[in-house]
Amino acid sequence: MGFYTRIAMKYFGEWGEKLLPYYNEVKMDLKRARMGYSLQEYISVAILTGLMVFCVEFPLLCVIFVILSQNPLFSFIFSFTISIFLSLTFFYSMMSYPKIVIMERAKEIDKVLPFASVYLSTIAGSKIPLHQVFKIFSKYSEYGQFTEEISSIVNDTETFGMDVNTALERAVERSPSKNLRELFWGLLSMSRTGGDINSFLREKAKTFMTEYRRKLYEFSHQLTMFIEIYITAIILGAVFFTILSAIFSGLAGIGSNIIFLQFLIIFLFLPIVSTAFIIFIKSIAPGGE
Repeated sequence: MGFYTRIAMKYFGEWGEKLLPYYNEVKMDLKRARMGYSLQEYISVAILTGLMVFCVEFPLLCVIFVILSQNPLFSFIFSFTISIFLSLTFFYSMMSYPKIVIMERAKEIDKVLPFASVYLSTIAGSKIPLHQVFKIFSKYSEYGQFTEEISSIVNDTETFGMDVNTALERAVERSPSKNLRELFWGLLSMSRTGGDINSFLREKAKTFMTEYRRKLYEFSHQLTMFIEIYITAIILGAVFFTILSAIFSGLAGIGSNIIFLQFLIIFLFLPIVSTAFIIFIKSIAPGGE
């Protein structure tokens, strides 16, 4: 527990305990997000942070509005209202933040799941016990969040002495990805019933790879459309504007202003839009590249 968390628990721990029944769903979110907080600690930290936001915003807004309105009473009431609103907004944003972390972790896992499941099925093909499959995978694979999930199962079995079925049940509870939970549930079922784990993993790997190919196919069509929009609206639009503005500037005699505007379009607008376009394409790509 860090210093900030200890301060929050010392002064707001009781408040956090009273709010526990209202945020039960956040408890599982914190576990799946791997944020390292208990629910009471996180609520206490959110309360302390919201209070600090109020303490900073209130006097600052008071000074600003007094200068602008020259009305101290109005400035005090308006600043107090805005500060309360911002503090509550920050508190509820913090309580929603674990869901954002979960979505990011799930996205990272789903990106590598088709390839990681192939590797996992290859290891399982040697007919070694399931916990040994997980151990080998955790040591020699580099699949980011997916490897972390497998490493947690290995840690539960070797450090805490759990059997592989119990460790899989815990992994299902804390996994942020729906697809990964389905994979773990299937492995758990195979392990309990004595089914063929290798065949199950091989079929799941085929399913994930088929879904990945479908996403690639859809992405290729989307990419074609986005590139056409980018070239037509941005590149050709900028060229067309530059040509027309040069013609009209010669006719109207306002060359200096037009040159400055052209400079902004070419050296500021186009690079910013192009960078945003690249980031957007990368964000929607199935492989994240």
